[in-house]
Amino acid sequence: MTSELTDLLDIARQAAVVAGGVIMPLYESAITVELKADRTPVTNADRGAEEAMRTFLAKECPGHGILGEEFGETPGAGHYRWVLDPIDGTKSFIHHVPLFGTLVALERDGIPVVGVIACHAAGETISAAEGEGAWLNGARVHVSAVDRLADATVSMTSFKRMPHYYPAGFAGLCEHAGLLRAWGDCYGYLMVAAGRIEAMLDPVMNHWDVAALWPIVREAGGRLTTWEGQERVGESAIATNGMVHDELVQLLNSP
Repeated sequence: MTSELTDLLDIARQAAVVAGGVIMPLYESAITVELKADRTPVTNADRGAEEAMRTFLAKECPGHGILGEEFGETPGAGHYRWVLDPIDGTKSFIHHVPLFGTLVALERDGIPVVGVIACHAAGETISAAEGEGAWLNGARVHVSAVDRLADATVSMTSFKRMPHYYPAGFAGLCEHAGLLRAWGDCYGYLMVAAGRIEAMLDPVMNHWDVAALWPIVREAGGRLTTWEGQERVGESAIATNGMVHDELVQLLNSP
């Protein structure tokens, strides 16, 4: 890894810490909840954390672009753009379930090369940079070695979305997967990269939901594709240990 990318990974981790400093004091205190135009919730913690990260990154990396869930895009002048989701899993945050986290990604010419998932309440942060592996709280991690879907643990953010978008695929998953759980949002992708589960699914995603996951899952030895199996950051996500990926994609896209 180049010294530049090393420094940028450290900045990404620091940005997540900055977000945590805003989020955690509000986690057990007063949370103001509003509904956005798409009927998804947003809190004072979401907005405050993104503002704090933007201020930090503008100081540390002047000229870099920034795209965030709450405040849109600030164009940059070079090859780099930060992609921020201050709280991935706002519904978990609102319900005081510690599976939410802050997502920080850095793109170079449109490709994510640095990613951080900081699950503040769970006390776990996983991060990766291109070519350098994935690291969870300072320890190198790798995906699991399970090679059959029948033996795999598969998680997803919402059991409501799956049968709505892909009824046949959901029925097949219920029949053929070893174990199904809903350890959702970014924490599920942390678990795939750490080798705790074999797959994590989301049929609908925004760019800020996926960008940080791309380097983390891949540097841990796994695969991350769109629902249709395309190797790119898209509008959906299937993350696996790689060995059950093709079987899972085929099953989920059953007619």
